[in-house]
Formats: sequence, structure tokens, C-alpha cells
Amino acid sequence: MSGKSFANLLLLSAIWGGSFLLLRLAAGAVGPAMLIGSRLMFAALFLSAIALLMRKPMALQGNVRHYAILGGVNSALPFLLLAYSAQTLSTSMLSIINASAPIFGAVVGAIWMRQWLDLKTTLGLLLGSAGVVILVGFDGLVLDSNGIFAVLSCLGAALCYGIASNYARHAKPVNSFANAHGSMWASALMLLPLALLFPARNPLTVELWLLMAILGVVCSGIAYLLYFKLIEDEGATSALTVTYLVPVFGVMWGHGLLDEPIGWSTLLGCAVVLSGTAMVTGLKIRPMMARLRG
Repeated sequence: MSGKSFANLLLLSAIWGGSFLLLRLAAGAVGPAMLIGSRLMFAALFLSAIALLMRKPMALQGNVRHYAILGGVNSALPFLLLAYSAQTLSTSMLSIINASAPIFGAVVGAIWMRQWLDLKTTLGLLLGSAGVVILVGFDGLVLDSNGIFAVLSCLGAALCYGIASNYARHAKPVNSFANAHGSMWASALMLLPLALLFPARNPLTVELWLLMAILGVVCSGIAYLLYFKLIEDEGATSALTVTYLVPVFGVMWGHGLLDEPIGWSTLLGCAVVLSGTAMVTGLKIRPMMARLRG
């Protein structure tokens, strides 16, 4: 991996890890519907500006249904579920549970193709599940506040990403930028009625607008551009390593800026979840490190 790609990988990981921090800061004050509706609208407007500057068409003809499906399953619904979870769960827990998305992707893929899971994937699934149990089961705050619904919501978001990855794999090929641009507008329009129906819980201060703008422009718009650039330059396998770095940054942001404790259950749960994810995706540590150094 080139030095430029490695820098992009770290930046993308830091941005996506930081998105959980911003959700944690804003979800309670704004509410999930208004927060995510604004995030998606900011992202869609930003990508439209980039499309105008780069003269990249959205390719709407014949792709409206495709954008709607991808936008709903890959952005609107998982973002909404994560925002609901962020009202209860810590930044660390949100980012670690979300790292189980490739595990759900493997399960959905097996169902999609009507195939049995192999032994390694099954063990990875069980290991990832055990990591979530460790992470949640020893967090007294989650248990005392009936946070199991927040955990299930976060797992639901990871499931959405697993469905979206399989859908994208089997859908007709569309330019990656057009996919991001079109699906972002589709998801923004989907959540617009919900955002109007459930407005912000508190007056929208400059700080809250800034948080929503950063979530949309940086954590969605710029992050998508970085991710697709990474895939283009280094391939999907190398880009997948972002899955393992996002929780690291999520824990760092949560601890450094919100003073969230890092207990043994957080560290162990994170290690077990990522180990299960590595087994499911077939990613090995030594080849991964070789790609990063290369």
C-alpha cells in the first residue's frame, strides 16, 4: 500500500470512528430523525457540489429504484438505528458493535446464495457474537437502563450494512461516485418527511448545526470519496482493513473527548468481535500488515 493510500486509510478510519462520537453528542439533543435527516441532506448537497465541479452525472435514467434500495439499506435505516442507539450506548460500544457488519454480510450472503456457512465462517460468527455478549454483558449502565433495545438497534444497523453489501455485489454495475451521490439523495428524501414529523427536541444552536454539518459533509460525503478512492487505488480487500481501525479510533475519541472508561470488557469485547470478523472475512494479520507496509 502506498504512503498516500495509507494516509487515506488512517484519515477514513479516524473520520468514521469520529462519526460515532458526533452521534453520541447530538442524538439526545436533536433526536434521531432530525439528526439523520439533516446529516443526509448535508451529504447530498455536498456531493452535488462535487458533481458540478467535476462534471459527474448522477445517471438517474434506469437507476432510480437502485438508488432508493441502496440509499435506504446502506444509509437511511442504519444511520437512523445508530442515532437511536447513540442516545444510550457509548462511542466505544457503538463503533465496536458496528464492526460486526462483515459477519452479518457473510450470513446474508449465504442465505442469498442458498449456501451453508463453512466451519470457519460459523466459528467467526459465534466468536463475534461472544464478543458482543462480553461487551454488553459487563456494562452495568446498559443493563440498568434497559439498553438492550439500543444494542439490538446497533446490531440492526450492522445487519443493514451486511444486506447492502450483498445487494451492491449483485446489482448492476454503476459508477461508484454516482452510486454515492444518487443513493445519498434517495436516503435524504426518504427521511425528510420523518424529520419534519419529528423535529428537533431542543432549539438548534450553532453548535448543533455544526455537528450535523460535519456528520453530513465530512463523515458521509468526504468519507465516501476517500473510501471509493481507496478501493480504486488498492482494491476492495485492502480497503476492508478500515473495518478493523474504526473501532480503535472510536474508543480513542470516546475516551479522549468524553472521558468514557476503557474497561477490560471493552478491550476484550473489541478483540473478540474483531477476531470473529477477521475469521469471517478471511483477513489474516500478516498479509494485512504486509499490504499496509507495501
